[in-house]
Amino acid sequence: MTDAPGAPPTTPAAPAVLELRDVSAAYGPFRALFGVSLAVGPGEAVALLGANGAGKTTVARVATGLVTPSSGSVLVEGQDFTRSGTFEFSRAGVAHAPEGRSVFATLTVEENLTLSFRQSKGRNGVGPGLERAFSMFPVLGERRRQLAGTLSGGEQRMLSMARVLVESPAVLVADELSLGLAPKIVDGVYESLTKLREQGSALLIVEQHVGHALDLCDRVALLHHGAVTWEGPSDHAADRVMAELLEPAGR
Repeated sequence: MTDAPGAPPTTPAAPAVLELRDVSAAYGPFRALFGVSLAVGPGEAVALLGANGAGKTTVARVATGLVTPSSGSVLVEGQDFTRSGTFEFSRAGVAHAPEGRSVFATLTVEENLTLSFRQSKGRNGVGPGLERAFSMFPVLGERRRQLAGTLSGGEQRMLSMARVLVESPAVLVADELSLGLAPKIVDGVYESLTKLREQGSALLIVEQHVGHALDLCDRVALLHHGAVTWEGPSDHAADRVMAELLEPAGR
């Protein structure tokens, strides 16, 4: 199709920075996802919401190469990454902040960060990386010489996030960041995500903490029993989200 005479030339839309197309996945005989399609555009924030056991973490793992789908495809900026390893996703700018506390308990806060930044940024990038991490999470700077295993649960979560957020990835897949954290810590985590987005990173937020996710994200996808049951703008999602999440309890 050509442009009309005198009309400004059209430019093709940029491909989604991360896209799942009709993805199904299983753990042995147990099927976890059924034809999930989901896309995150450049600089966009998308929330994936659902009850426990809906398959949200499996989506996060498929989207970062930890789980290979049994069918469908995973694309990063239009390129097929379906059978790629996690290191290839990472190299392409897809970062994963997994559920839980992924820290080295016997290393200090600074050693945890140094190990991560030296691998990703090289020796010369360690200093700037530490400076940025401690700016994002001042409490980590106060505890830089403390063993990570002696930090509180919330502080360990911050440490695992700092290793990822400092990288300014093309897209961050964040899995249940608020799980088990005090409300004040959750507020700080989401402030960091807001700053990350302002720097140009796209976000896929896998959450049960509905309020923060709706405030941060442009769009919402609801996952129920491994399938997307609704997708739409965040400002239209509140009633649908509550009905979807409360439905299983009412059965």
